[in-house]
Parts: sequence; structure tokens; C-alpha cells
Amino acid sequence: MKSSTLFSHILANSATGTFTNMLLWFAITFWAYLETQSVFVTGVLGGVYLILNLLGGISFGSFVDHHPKRYVMLVSSFASLVFYALGFSMLALLPSNTWGDVTNMWLWIFILTVMLWVAAGNIRMIALSTLITLLVPEWERDKANGKVGMIQWLVFTVVSAFSWVIIGQLGMIWAVGIGVVVMPAVIMHLLMLRFPPETHLDERHDDDKKVDIRGTIRIILSIPGLMAMIFFAMINNFIGGVFMSLMDAYGLSLVSVEIWWVVLAVTSIGFIVGGSIVAKYGLGRNPVFTLLAISVLSWTICIIFPTVASIYFVSIGFFVWMIVWPIAEACEQTIMQKVVPLERQWRVFGFGQSLENIASPFTAFLIGPLTQFIVMPWFASTSGVEIFGGWWGTTPDRAMALVFVVAGLIGLIVTLIAFTTRSYKNLSHSYLGE
Repeated sequence: MKSSTLFSHILANSATGTFTNMLLWFAITFWAYLETQSVFVTGVLGGVYLILNLLGGISFGSFVDHHPKRYVMLVSSFASLVFYALGFSMLALLPSNTWGDVTNMWLWIFILTVMLWVAAGNIRMIALSTLITLLVPEWERDKANGKVGMIQWLVFTVVSAFSWVIIGQLGMIWAVGIGVVVMPAVIMHLLMLRFPPETHLDERHDDDKKVDIRGTIRIILSIPGLMAMIFFAMINNFIGGVFMSLMDAYGLSLVSVEIWWVVLAVTSIGFIVGGSIVAKYGLGRNPVFTLLAISVLSWTICIIFPTVASIYFVSIGFFVWMIVWPIAEACEQTIMQKVVPLERQWRVFGFGQSLENIASPFTAFLIGPLTQFIVMPWFASTSGVEIFGGWWGTTPDRAMALVFVVAGLIGLIVTLIAFTTRSYKNLSHSYLGE
């Protein structure tokens, strides 16, 4: 089987597995709140997911680096199937009043099972990026990353709508049942595929066969500019946490819940558009430049759309921002696939993901109380009215809008400074082989 054909099969297989995994993650979030009416439960779900991502970033990456990718994807799929089956059994056998009681032990056992199947499913996506390095010629990897992003966000868009239908009309047991039915087909398809030999696995030293955080950091530091790029992505996520915290509240201050849901559904198509652009046109000669240029555009959008309290401004800004996001992700993936040795690739990916996963939630938890208890009261105070009353407005939505503008300005300044640094030049030279 040709590498291009094999990659298409693997991409389709991963899309199917990701669909079931993402469907269950969306479904459990909706279902848990509807059953318990408890924000505490949904907060625990998000917290456990974050912790698993933080702890699993490097260890999962090490597992992927140490084993053949076909084996890794099979292990991920089998583990998911086991957890699906456990979850399905609990839903089928336990009484329905179990799930509405936050003090019931079985509710938390079920939630832990869900988190474990989500974590197991994430391993296959880690393996997919490394497979691009194995199967796709260097000059076509940016387009391959674009295809991966396009498929992932297409799945995201479909699942975000479909999960509501599943939970609202059929129930959680149907969502889990889909996983129980689909995952065996994913496994059978994987068993039919023949992956190329991974000779780099036989060339490692004994010291490289363990989870090695120091070694991973040493590899990153040995590539000029790479650590700076990882920290740049982390800083972007820190600032991006502002939007995670306030975006829904801002949108709902302008329109009803139903209209806001339509806005999110329509603008999420931008993810697919962004991935399609990369898949067709690539990322240019130097993805390091493209990454920073895209960041300039992203933060400029974040400065402009809040200037007018209009759902049309928000919708256009959101749509363009969602186009930009998968392009930036493809840049990061393509750069690392080029400059990081294959045998260490996913430990480096995992390290970067762990740092990025710290950032957005931290800012989100910080910025909500800051806006609620400091910025909004200040806007309503005499000094706030004197400064902003005549031209910006002093209502809560205008307070949130100012926070967006400040975050966008900080992001833009950081990006423009990054263009002038030696790290940017060094990483560009590393990528271009100069």
C-alpha cells in the first residue's frame, strides 16, 4: 500500500475514533449537568481532564516514541473499548436515580471511567502526528497537518451539534453504546493495515527507553529557538484564557441563548476552512514566520471585534479567528516534525502540550473573578463613568469588551517583539537548514 493511501486510511480511522471519543466527552458534560444540576460536577470534569492532560503529556509521548505506531493505536483503541464497555454496563445495570445524586459513589466512578476513556483515546492523536513524519515527505507535511486539522475540526463541528441530539432525545447510554459499536470496527480496520517498519526504534540507547523529562528538555534546548516557540505558544494560551473565560458571557449579553448557539455553530466552520487552506496551499517556505504573522492577525482581530457592541462584529471576528487557529496549530506541528529527531518527537510534543494546557485554564480562573469584582465595579463607579461613559459605555458587556482589547494589545505586542528576537531567527534557520 502506498504511503499516501496508508495515510488516508489512518486519517479516516483516527477521525472515526476521535468522533466517538469527542462525542462522549461532549455528552458527559451535558449529561452530568442535566442529571445533577451541579456546576461543581462539571467543574470536576474539566479539572480531571486538565490534570490527565498535564500528567499524560510527556508520559503518553514517551509511550508513543518507544513503540510502533500501529501498536500504539491498537492499545489506545482497545483501552477505549474496555472503558466504553464498563461505562455502558454501569448505565445499563444501575438504577437511574444513581446519576442525579452527587454523593453517590457510582456517579464518580462513572465520571472517572469516562475520563480514562477520553485519555486513552487521546493517545491515538499523539501517534498520528508522528506518523505524518514517517509517511509524508518533508515538503508535503504542512499540507498533511492541514488535512489532519480539517478532519479534526470537522469532527468537532459535527459532534458539538450531534451530542445535544443524543443527550436530549436518546440519553447517555446511547452515546456510550455508539462507542461500544464503533470501536471494534476501528480496531478491525487497524488490524488490516500494514504500517512501514520503524527502524529508528531499534537504534535507541537504553537511556532513551524511559520517561526522561531532563532528556526531553535537553533536546529542546539543543535546537536553537525551539524552547522560545514553546513558551510563545504558552504565553498565547495564557492570554487566550481571557476569551475562554468571558466569550460566552459577552455573547449572551448581546443575544439570546438560541442565537448565540447558532453563532457558535456557524462560526465553527472557520476551523474547517483554516484546515482546508493549509491542506491546499501549505504554510509557505518558513512556517516560523507564518506562525508569528498569523498571531499578529489573531490578536488584531481580538482588538477590533469588541470595539462595537454588535453580534455581527463578534460573528465576523470569531469566524476569522477560528480560521486562524488551525493554521497556527499546523505551523507548530510542521516545525517540530522538521527540527525534532523522530525518536524524541512526541516527548517534545507532549512537553509543549503540557505547558500550553496549564496556561488557558489558569488565566480563565483568574480573569473571571478579576472582571466580575474589579473591572465591572470600576466601570460603574464615578471615575469609570467619567473616563468611559461618553464614548465606550459602562455596562458589564463594555467592561468585558475592554478586557478583550487589553488582552489583544498584550498579545500583539508580545508577537511583534517575538519577530525581533534571536530565537525567531535561529528557529527559522534550523527549519530552513541554513
